[in-house]
Amino acid sequence: MTTAKAPRRAKKLPMKQRYSLLTRDLDWEPSYVDRDKLYPYTSYEGIKVHDWDGWEDPFRLTVDAYFKYQAEKDKRLYAVLDSFAQSQGHLSLSDASYLNAIKLFIQGVTPLEYQAHRHFAYLARYLEGPAPRFAALCQSVDELRHCQTQIHTISNYNKYYDGFHSFSQMHDRVWYLSVPKSLFDDAMTAGPFEFLISISFSFEYLLTNLLFVPFMSGASFNGDMPTMSFGFSAQSDESRHMTLGLEAIKFLLEQDEGNVPIIQEWVDKWFWRAYRMSALVAGMMDYMLPKPVMSWKEAFELYFEQQMLGGLFPDLEFYGIKPPRHVADAVAEKDKLSHEVYKILHNFSFAASFTTQTPSEEKMAWLSEQYGQTFDEYYAPTWEKHRRIEENGGRVFFQGLPQLCQVCQVPMAFTEPDDPTTISFRSTEFKGETYHCCSDGCLWIFEREPEKYIQAWLPVHQILQGNCGGPTVPEVLEWYGVQEGDNGEYKGSRDHRSWIEWHGGEPADTPAQAAAAETGA
Repeated sequence: MTTAKAPRRAKKLPMKQRYSLLTRDLDWEPSYVDRDKLYPYTSYEGIKVHDWDGWEDPFRLTVDAYFKYQAEKDKRLYAVLDSFAQSQGHLSLSDASYLNAIKLFIQGVTPLEYQAHRHFAYLARYLEGPAPRFAALCQSVDELRHCQTQIHTISNYNKYYDGFHSFSQMHDRVWYLSVPKSLFDDAMTAGPFEFLISISFSFEYLLTNLLFVPFMSGASFNGDMPTMSFGFSAQSDESRHMTLGLEAIKFLLEQDEGNVPIIQEWVDKWFWRAYRMSALVAGMMDYMLPKPVMSWKEAFELYFEQQMLGGLFPDLEFYGIKPPRHVADAVAEKDKLSHEVYKILHNFSFAASFTTQTPSEEKMAWLSEQYGQTFDEYYAPTWEKHRRIEENGGRVFFQGLPQLCQVCQVPMAFTEPDDPTTISFRSTEFKGETYHCCSDGCLWIFEREPEKYIQAWLPVHQILQGNCGGPTVPEVLEWYGVQEGDNGEYKGSRDHRSWIEWHGGEPADTPAQAAAAETGA
């Protein structure tokens, strides 16, 4: 009599080998389509890749593990959102004026998450190697989730406050939102490798902490638990994105020495493009938070100077990569960037979908402490003048259209790196036309690719050409989607008046009502 042998159990594979079988080893060689037709976009930029398997995957997540992990984070996030909504948590904010920062976030940042989702999905199709394709796929899903959770989080405020509606339309049309939009339009119309350096490295790795952490920390300090929660929910994803950016540049630099000068130029370009967009965050940090968490200068020194210039770039010297061109100009601006940007927003908030206010005495004292003699000498006198005008029932708005930089599209209000009293103004000619830029960095970028930047959709030019709803301010605002109460001055705005009433006070007068009462009209 014979007995059957028990079946042998399959040996459990190590995680690295199992991950490789579930991702990379599912790739195949095309048989009836030429490889250059299947992947047509990975050669024209001049980048050479000899071994796609050289890509290292630091996070080794399978699709199954990825979605389980994200689902757990979503459960925790939506529990916070429900609790906040049911308990009328918006009344526990430091002040309704804080929400102007969140209006800037949903109008300027959330649509970028969706743009990133679209283009990383594009990379997941057209990158030639299976490992970077899978990494791009995961990041594409990450970015879509970020867009959705941000919309769900912030939509609660739309029930009570102005300026949160039509953010997608505003992103495509409003003048100050052309700054972030033009950055991603620029990146998405580049090649696949330049996009990786522009977004995954220069934006996600170099500047994500400088851009993302202040928003989330500001939310925490000002009682906005939902925004803080979606920030923490996204933070592990951001860590993965930063690692993807570092792996992308390391992989490309190790593949061929000829890649080094190409990547250096991309680092030079995209650092400055992303840094110029971060100017909006600088103004938000120093002026829009009722309870500030840290100044722009402190954040820049910590998250860029110490971590990037002091930590990352010394390591990249091994590959021949130097710190970004014009980085010295960015360092020189840290004492004045936020003041110059917020003054633009304050001057033109009648044409924005948020409200602004002259800094209070408490805020002025904090700015003086953070910026020393710079603020006291160059910026405090201007705000004191504004306060005197407002005490007499007035309000300063700039009655005109600003000149815009051809590259970053920020109004030309930046000053020379070594002289806060002189506007930085650069101009160049191309095919008989004159073009203007705000800095040496933007001028260098323009002259490197003039054919691209002469096509820039500049809001002021479009208004003057009659392409933005009509020739008058009300017609332009209607085309933007800005409604009455969304814009102008915070004191006396509908948000401000509702906030006071909800907290048991008498409704505040609008500036016009206050002036009428003063004169007895």
